[in-house]
Amino acid sequence: MAAPPSRPYDAMRAPLGRNLTYGLLDRLGRAIVIGQYARRPFPTEAELTREHGVSRSVTREAVKMLTAKGLLRARPRQGTMVEPTSSWNLFDTDVLRWLPERQSSVDLLVQFDQLRVAIEPEAAALAARFATDADIEAIEKSLARIAAAEQGPGDMQEADIAFHVAILRASGNPFFGQFRDLVGTAIRVAGHSTGRAAAIEDPGRVFAAIRARDPEAARAAMRALIDANMPRDRGPGSPIGHPSREG
Repeated sequence: MAAPPSRPYDAMRAPLGRNLTYGLLDRLGRAIVIGQYARRPFPTEAELTREHGVSRSVTREAVKMLTAKGLLRARPRQGTMVEPTSSWNLFDTDVLRWLPERQSSVDLLVQFDQLRVAIEPEAAALAARFATDADIEAIEKSLARIAAAEQGPGDMQEADIAFHVAILRASGNPFFGQFRDLVGTAIRVAGHSTGRAAAIEDPGRVFAAIRARDPEAARAAMRALIDANMPRDRGPGSPIGHPSREG
């Protein structure tokens, strides 16, 4: 007897984990972000419940959480529909975690770098003015971690993230600190897309300016660090769009 044809979710049949609600949230959220529902309707609550082998309450809660993240919207007489990317909460930690899996990695990389240019140079300038001794020490340790990763075993990408996050925190402004997940995701997307890694001399210039308490030099060094790594093979990316709404 022939095997039944595979369904779109056959590759996502792994157990949802101990927390069924979050497991379903993660599975559906990733599917939405990578465009699996670009050309087909989002399933009904009953279909999701049956497809994933969970209770109605688990399904309802997961859909509610995805709606809160801006990925879904319930419309009268139309059911639940995937929202265009412009409606998504792009700063949500889960959405940021799913974004690198999208196909438009070059556009995404450009857009992340554009946002980083608007945030990180000013954070570096503030760090030069307001960083505490503990902040300076944390940046220096992260810089040493980058150097160690260059010389031998070590995760360069995570070391680079630690360096940038340390500067956001050293700004003394808690709002800048909240960009840590976005910056981390941007660096991971860059690594996935280009394989690029930080060069020790470039972060070193940023640190030297912060330690010297020179805001203008810190701002310029951070801007140069980000600019040096921006893709050069295309102009500014267009807004990230939902695959079904583009063209």
